[in-house]
This record gives sequence, structure tokens and C-alpha cells, in this order.
Amino acid sequence: MRTLLMIILVAAAAWSGYWYVGSTGATRAFETWFEDRRAEGWVADYAELTTRGFPNRFDTTFTEIALADPETGLAWEAPFFQLFALSYRPNHIIAVWPNDQLLASPLQKYDITSDDLRASLVTRATPQLPLDRLTLTGQALTLAAEGEDQPTRIGTLTLGAERLAGADSGYRLGLRADGVAPALDWRVRIDPGGKLPETFEALQVDMAVTFDKPWDLSAIEDARPQPRRIDLRLAQATWGRLDLQAAGEVEVDAAGNPDGKIVIKARNWREILRLAVESGALPAGFADTLEDGLSLVSQMAGNPKTLDIPLTLRNGTVRLGPVPIGPAPVLRLR
Repeated sequence: MRTLLMIILVAAAAWSGYWYVGSTGATRAFETWFEDRRAEGWVADYAELTTRGFPNRFDTTFTEIALADPETGLAWEAPFFQLFALSYRPNHIIAVWPNDQLLASPLQKYDITSDDLRASLVTRATPQLPLDRLTLTGQALTLAAEGEDQPTRIGTLTLGAERLAGADSGYRLGLRADGVAPALDWRVRIDPGGKLPETFEALQVDMAVTFDKPWDLSAIEDARPQPRRIDLRLAQATWGRLDLQAAGEVEVDAAGNPDGKIVIKARNWREILRLAVESGALPAGFADTLEDGLSLVSQMAGNPKTLDIPLTLRNGTVRLGPVPIGPAPVLRLR
């Protein structure tokens, strides 16, 4: 019995030592990271940094945290931010955000509120902590842009990312948002007649993206990884009677210019055209001509209410067949 007690005491002392070393190391690593960012010209501040959770957790809490990257102009402020990890599995991290936070870019500031916003993050056990998989969930989110009359509201949000097998910088990404009510200013521009419901019925994306480098610590410290290939398996938005789906593949060059083909399936597409005219996005005369041409295409396909639109993206232009219809988006992450 005495021997067993001694073994238990030694094991407890060893584990306590391990937890102390681990928690102290975690705290010092975070302190060093903030010091390094300040040395690079960032705003990187917090009021207090603590690590607790003995004996089985490393629970780190920052209070009054503020980060701002001078190169991109992105900034974030929150009253607190928490990172939880099991002491015997420190590469599996739970991140918890507060109910209120501020996100700013050079273009706009957003006050973000939520009932619950957290993420589960698993990294590979290397110094740069490259992402292996991620799940982020949010409940009752609002995004209030500066000067907007009514914010964008999201009932539930789920974002998932998982590294593709055999790929260091390729990920499968999934997004689902339910109960999405766009900001009033945006709805009025798109639907000035108020014919559509306030809330989207469905909003989801499933795609595989290859980036120019893995998502790891350098994505925060240096520069965001940039997409080089996108395999869009499905993007869907359903808003009242309007339903849009998209799928396709594009390559993206170093300047962010996409090259490839996207097929858009539009149900009740005539109503989409009418909305485009009412919002001023399309001149009425051009919309009439376009409707005549698209009617012929949909009838040839056998369903006059559904339209498959193959769009080609090349040389900075989006084309419908041989006809250019507008500039292609530049796909670069700030």
C-alpha cells in the first residue's frame, strides 16, 4: 500500500510539473507573439492574459484584446477571447468569441453580436501549426455595418474546413447559413418593390480550394494564403421563388484573375431579370432582348422556368458564350 501511495504521489507531482511547464510555456508563447506583432508595427494589445485549467486543460483568456494589421488595414477588438486545449492534446483548440466584437476593414466597420460563436480547430503538430480541420458555429449573429439602418441577421451559421488527403495546402470548405436576413439597405437596392421575403430559405456552399500555401500561423503573421484552384461543387441561394445554383472549376493566377467555367442554374429566372431591372442593374431595353434570347435557350432545354447559364471567365472578363457581360471578380484575400 505504501508503495502504491508513493507511485501515486510521484505521478501527481510529475503531472503537476508538466501542467505548470505547459501553462507557463503557453502564456509566454502568446506574450512573445504579441511582442513580435508590435515590433512589426501592429496594434497588438490586451489588458490581461491568464492560463488556467489545472489539471487537464490549458484555458487561456485575453481581456480587452485589440489587433490591427497596418498592411491590410484589418482590425479586430473584443472584450475577451478564449482558447481552450486539453493538456494531453494541445493541438486541438476550442476558440470562444464574446457576444459583442468589432471588425474593421479599410472599407467598412462592423459591430458583430452573437448568442454563441465558437470554433473547434485541429492542427498538425509542427511549429507553424498548419490547419488540419476546423468547424465554426454561430447562433443568432448580427452584422451591423456603420451607417446601416438595419443589420444583417443570421439564425445559425456553420463553416467547416478539412485538409484534403495528400495535400498540404488544399482544403474542402463547406458553409451553411440558415435564417439569413440581409441588411435592409441591401434588400431595398435588390428588391425595391418588396416582393421577396425578408429571409433567405437556403444559403450553402461546398467547394475544394487549393491555396498557394497552407493555412497556418503565417496566415496571420505574414499574409493570407491565396486561392490557386477552386472546384465549386455547389453554391446555392434560395430566396422566395428565386433559386440560384452554381458549379464549376477555375484556376486563379498570382494577380487573383480566375480562368475557367461556372455553370449557373436559375429557376424562375424571369423574376430575377425583373428584379435586375427594378434595381437598376439592367436597362429595361437590354433586359427585354436578353429575356427573348434566354427564353429560346430554356425552351430548347425543355424547361422554360429553369435556365442553365454557362459563364466563361478569362482575361479579366465574364462571357456568356462569345458575349462579354462584365468584369470577372478578382479573387484575392486581404
